[in-house]
Amino acid sequence: MRAVIALALLPALVLPACAPPETKPFVPMDLPADAGASATASPGRSATGEAPGPRTETVRVAPGTKVVVEWPAAPDANTTAMIEVFRDFYAGSFKAVVSGGGDTTYLDNLETVVVGDVLSWRRKFLDEHRSVRGTARLYALNVSSLVGRGAQLDVCVDQSGMRMIDTTTGTKARRQSRWTREPFLQSAGMRRGDDGVWRIAMFRHAVLPSERAKGCLR
Repeated sequence: MRAVIALALLPALVLPACAPPETKPFVPMDLPADAGASATASPGRSATGEAPGPRTETVRVAPGTKVVVEWPAAPDANTTAMIEVFRDFYAGSFKAVVSGGGDTTYLDNLETVVVGDVLSWRRKFLDEHRSVRGTARLYALNVSSLVGRGAQLDVCVDQSGMRMIDTTTGTKARRQSRWTREPFLQSAGMRRGDDGVWRIAMFRHAVLPSERAKGCLR
């Protein structure tokens, strides 16, 4: 089985502890249209002691390119840690593409088994003189399974605000991929290492008209 992360095909490393039944429908915990506290806000409780509502965080990848993360309301410590890992990897992978591959710190969010595939994905962009520009959105983030050191984080990804760029001309590429047209569901199998840090060990995805992907429609 093969899986998509952002724009690439990655071989799936199945984590038995965190693979949900395919028959289980995906129902996202979506956010209201006006959700969006300050991007500098942090999960936790407000000054009044009440649990905060959802917040929107914007991660700048490069001039003209950013990732917007719509956080769930009051995530627990494990959920917060997993979302931060996915956010940093996702934004970092695009930064590596836009910058020409100089910064590789985003690879620290991965287990070794998937690093080679991610590097191949980045190399393909560089070899084909492609980059990206625009806005990607991550929303309906939800830990659908948590067993011991294994977990699965489900993320709705909308890259319709992004476009492929031809780096030789600096203009929009004539051919745009499917991922720029409709949202999809990205699932990340996570493992918590002996150091207590969560890292991504597997990627799976569902695209429309899959029932699981339909949960990402607004």
